[in-house]
Amino acid sequence: MAEQESINWRNLIAACAAVCVFAFSLGEIFPLLSLNMKADGVTEDTIGFNTAMAPLGILVAGLFIPRLSHAFGAKRVALFMAFATGAIFILYPTIDWLPAWFVLRFTQGMTVATLFALSEAWVLSNATGKWRGLVVGAYATCISATFGVGAAVVGWVGIEGYTPFVIGAIVLCLAALPMSLLTAEASAADYEHVPMLAFLPKAPMLMGAIFVHAIFDGGMLGFLSVYGRDNGMSDGVGAALITALSFGNVFFQIPIGWIADRIGKNPAMIACFVLTIVGLIALPFCVTSIWVWPLMLFLGAAGFGIYTIGLAQLGDRFQGADLIAGTAAFSTAWGLGALAGSVVCGLAMNRFGPDGFPNALLAIFIGYLVVRMVTEFRRRAANRRPRTP
Repeated sequence: MAEQESINWRNLIAACAAVCVFAFSLGEIFPLLSLNMKADGVTEDTIGFNTAMAPLGILVAGLFIPRLSHAFGAKRVALFMAFATGAIFILYPTIDWLPAWFVLRFTQGMTVATLFALSEAWVLSNATGKWRGLVVGAYATCISATFGVGAAVVGWVGIEGYTPFVIGAIVLCLAALPMSLLTAEASAADYEHVPMLAFLPKAPMLMGAIFVHAIFDGGMLGFLSVYGRDNGMSDGVGAALITALSFGNVFFQIPIGWIADRIGKNPAMIACFVLTIVGLIALPFCVTSIWVWPLMLFLGAAGFGIYTIGLAQLGDRFQGADLIAGTAAFSTAWGLGALAGSVVCGLAMNRFGPDGFPNALLAIFIGYLVVRMVTEFRRRAANRRPRTP
């Protein structure tokens, strides 16, 4: 019972509401804009560069989130960003001009990144002890559920006109209601400005894992629906691939968090990397068959489990100002990784055809595991060296 009492459920509800705004907006806008541009004859590499504007905005936002929250209060900033994101949704069909979409995508990246970082800080500050992995898994489930709904909207109402954009804007504004539940003491917390560059050396491999996960995230969000279309799927079915991917996250992040609490977070992290590699190898062989749907669930569970476990590790290892700096650094690492994923996958598809998309992700995941194994080997070798008296 003591562990239960350490969880502030009111603040956790506020945190989940904030991240629902983030996830829904990304879940809808990634396939919606990608498919609109594809229908207009825009090339894959241009779609990739446009997709990269959102994570670029997330990357930039990570530089000022702690200072902004300290100056104006976390709840006030989160509410403003929710309404701002809704306004940006309406501007997309209003300004139907590709260069303007680059600016809007960048701005939206900054607004949702602020919601993302603040909600993570609220979750980790209000859930402590042996249940942290489970609580973070529930938080990740909220991300996945609303993300899947956002992607499903595209399949339900199509990609043309104002309708999908208006639906997104309405949901974003409604999500501000539960965010108002954030308690006064949490809203007024001292979000001290800690330079992220000072945090990075404290957890380099953890930040590397988040970066690689974000490459997967950005690539999947930006190009999975396009990959499906290039393999003969309709726009609605291509968008449904993202929904199926997110369902893997919905159904499995709580079990993944529970397992990580039991077997250790490092072994669980490695397992997620290995399983994602297996899924990426299988994707080109399954995309034109019915097996692509269970494969999407599998990839969603393993690929997004990396972030769930990484966030729980962050909460285990850091607190206070370091924790705030860590969540902002996670946001920045995600932005940088998703930017790289969008560009790399777009260029790979443009040069090597549709299968360049999963193969580029596969190479990056294998590369991370190799670097991690070499780093761990060197660390153990250094520990075995006899110390001179």
